Amino acid sequence: MTAPVTDGASPTAIYRRMQDAVLYGKGHKATLLPAELLAEDVVVETPFAPAGMRRYDGREAWLSYYRTAGAGLLVQFERFEEVSTHRTDDPEVLVVEYELAGKVIATGVRSSVRCIAVLRVRGGLIAHWREYQDIPSITEALTRPAP
Repeated sequence: MTAPVTDGASPTAIYRRMQDAVLYGKGHKATLLPAELLAEDVVVETPFAPAGMRRYDGREAWLSYYRTAGAGLLVQFERFEEVSTHRTDDPEVLVVEYELAGKVIATGVRSSVRCIAVLRVRGGLIAHWREYQDIPSITEALTRPAP
């Protein structure tokens, strides 16, 4: 078995790879957490999301969500701006605030949203991602009629 491409990468390095994947990944199919960056037993949490969409245990659970319900979120991300980054006493953990901007494919509506996330990287892979999203802004952008 070969070591993952991310073996030993710091939380900051993994976060940068995540930014690149969102902006330069597979078009609107890009996911904030690309499979190649995820530990098999990753935990993904979005505490402010609607019930039933707040926690995913394991890489396959996250990817399954993204192939089904997440596939309906057809957004082309155009900007991933880091607002602030806080390193912690724990070398595996990074706290980031960022702004995502993009276009809703179906309507052409452009919008942005700020998020705060806590990222835990172990062995060069994301072991835990907890993201606090501005759900009202996301909902407004996804439901706003075309200009």
